[in-house]
Amino acid sequence: FLVWSTSKFLKKKKKKKVYLKLLLSSIVLLSVSSCRDELTVSPNDRILLENAFNTEADFRKGIDNAYDGFKMSGYYSGDNSQNIVPDIISDNLILNPLGRRSNQQVYILDFAANVSGVSSVYGAAYNVISRSNAVLKYIDRLPSGASRNNIEAEARAIRAIAHFDIARRYCKIPTQSADAGASMGIAYVDKYDPFIVTSRDLTVNQVYDKILEDLLFAEANITQSANVGKLTKAAIQGMLSRVYLYKGDYANTIVWGEKSLALNSNLGTLASFSKIWDDSSNDGVLFKILNSSVENIKTGSCYNQTVSGQIKSEYVVDYGFYNLFNDTDVRKAAYIKTSVFSGKNFNNVIKHKQALNKPVEAVDVKYLRTAEVLLNVAEAKYKTGAEVEALSLLNKLRAQRYSGFVNGTESGTSLWNAIMLQRRLELAFETDRFFTLKRLGMPIQRTSAGAYSDGTGEVPTTLSLDVASHKWQLPIPQNAIDVNPGTKQNPGY
Repeated sequence: FLVWSTSKFLKKKKKKKVYLKLLLSSIVLLSVSSCRDELTVSPNDRILLENAFNTEADFRKGIDNAYDGFKMSGYYSGDNSQNIVPDIISDNLILNPLGRRSNQQVYILDFAANVSGVSSVYGAAYNVISRSNAVLKYIDRLPSGASRNNIEAEARAIRAIAHFDIARRYCKIPTQSADAGASMGIAYVDKYDPFIVTSRDLTVNQVYDKILEDLLFAEANITQSANVGKLTKAAIQGMLSRVYLYKGDYANTIVWGEKSLALNSNLGTLASFSKIWDDSSNDGVLFKILNSSVENIKTGSCYNQTVSGQIKSEYVVDYGFYNLFNDTDVRKAAYIKTSVFSGKNFNNVIKHKQALNKPVEAVDVKYLRTAEVLLNVAEAKYKTGAEVEALSLLNKLRAQRYSGFVNGTESGTSLWNAIMLQRRLELAFETDRFFTLKRLGMPIQRTSAGAYSDGTGEVPTTLSLDVASHKWQLPIPQNAIDVNPGTKQNPGY
């Protein structure tokens, strides 16, 4: 991961705003996996950064650049997009033998440190962290007040989210096993320094504590409330509910989840739900990564392409999972389309390919939705013995997903299974499934159905992943270790 020299541009560009654009758009800010650039960093690069942040507008551009980092290849763009990889690993999808066989090595769970599908988020997320830290490095230049607090809150929340995305992939999740909390974490980088050398000397629990520290600061200081393309108080509270759920702190999962729901309880209705996925409605969306006709980040191409008017899918919905979607479930048509390709019927994922008034694949990435927060709280309520309240929340969600729904009366194990079913259905193809299995210490168990829409066809050869496997912790990219030998590889690789 390189710090690209921009000194050659300084001879041509004189205006401060151009300097800022060059810095934030042209420099690949350092990934902590490299942490020490083996090439050179021109003194002019340091001058450029020091001159970049002075006005509130400068800092806003810096924050926007940090948000844009989520769009880079390997995060939410390209074949290795995190729109698909966690679902490929788990049991929601099956390889289409008529596709390009992208990410096939990931699908058969043949992980290695040079397989981009499982390693790409590492560098991409640390890039986002560097962009956030560049803003924070000079935050004292802004006068005290709500505006500065808001910018600092956004930067720290973005930094926390990126660290969380690294931690849940490359470390154990605190609830995963008895030894998880004390196991090896990641480097938590809280300052911008292109020459920093880091090590994985924090435990998982210590990493989560730092993530929570940043999010709690952000929640206390964020002021903006309207733009779902930016972090808001409700979104940060929702993130707190997610992180506390992963940590196994169910009391705080409930506290922060209920705060978020109090600010935004909109789940999306039966009538509006499909519009969420063509970006004509923001109902139920707390934070999303914006896409546009200009950027045209192809968020759905990792799932399929259109060839001669037919959908050619890389991966299709596992037949057993497909059958869990009731015909009265509004999510079925919003997420899945059954169609013919090359004479065969497939259940194709269309969730990320329905944009209106822009290229069909330029769909905004829904990073956090109100429905997930509700499910977090319902799960935590169940875990703490508040089954009546958990059921009430679950019925509230189901009433907006099933036509003609009649309130359920489940209790005990049946209620738990219902919560888990709705989580899987609601958050299908949104990265959740792999992490739900991982944090609950459950194995991956795929069905033995084939890829065709009726379950026939070629049967996958890799059907399961045991809870004790080292593969739940994805491998650190080899190039990160090559540049910074102090970065330890995960056991088993």
